[in-house]
Amino acid sequence: MKRKKITCEIARTISIVKTLARLGHFPTKETEKEAWFLSVLRSEIQASFKVSKLINRWYDHGKGMGGNVIDLIVLVLKCSVKEALEFLGNDSPLFSFQQQTLFSDLPKAIQQKENKITIVRTKTIEHPALIQYLNSRHIPFKIAKRYCAEVWYQLDKKTFFAIGLKNRLGGWELRNKSYKNGSSPKSYTYLTKGMEQLIIVEGMFDLLSLAVFDKMLIYESDIIVLNSIAFINEVVQLLKKYQKVLLLLDNDSNGNKITTYLLDQYKNVIDQSCVYLNYKDLNEKLIDGII
Repeated sequence: MKRKKITCEIARTISIVKTLARLGHFPTKETEKEAWFLSVLRSEIQASFKVSKLINRWYDHGKGMGGNVIDLIVLVLKCSVKEALEFLGNDSPLFSFQQQTLFSDLPKAIQQKENKITIVRTKTIEHPALIQYLNSRHIPFKIAKRYCAEVWYQLDKKTFFAIGLKNRLGGWELRNKSYKNGSSPKSYTYLTKGMEQLIIVEGMFDLLSLAVFDKMLIYESDIIVLNSIAFINEVVQLLKKYQKVLLLLDNDSNGNKITTYLLDQYKNVIDQSCVYLNYKDLNEKLIDGII
């Protein structure tokens, strides 16, 4: 996909909230003036990462630092300013902060309609580009179509298609080669069959990779796909109903700290991240050809 060249001045007007959504991070609390996230720079249980919608700036209270959207992308993606500008200049369905300001005088219902991802249709995965994307992630088509669908959606008057995983409230997690989006309502995905064992993974491709790695484990367990680490606060209430809870969270600061917290709080929780030791997650190991 062709990238647009943008200046720092233009890039700084791009909405931080929309950029975080593109990266798969969604607010735990939101008002017209601000949004609060679990930190995207470190691990935490209580959200202390604030985004001001009025001035389009972020501040991480735990780290005592903040800045604009360029600063954030440099830190999150560990890249240069030039690379951050390339990322922000990508022809993606993001609303700039200036556009958000223009919508501020509209009735709330209209604002939501303008910013909302609208699902056009869902079908069995068949688009060649999506199948190619699955192949690049080493996910067999047969497994992908068992859990996911081909989802066509509209955003900012543009139409896109992606691999979609439905969450428990009817929203969709959407992934393709270029974008990472999600439709409202946001929530975790709960695949329940009434089993005594629960598996918790972070994202869609963790689920699909696990299905490649251990078919029987999938069949013998209920599964929760968090879709966003922020939903761990909603999921914890379900843990006590299971005899065993297997955690397969990312081998990063967020995943490790959440895992440590749950191990301390619940005796039935078992950390299984050792299965993909030295890799960030199951899919990274799968791509490397180890599993």
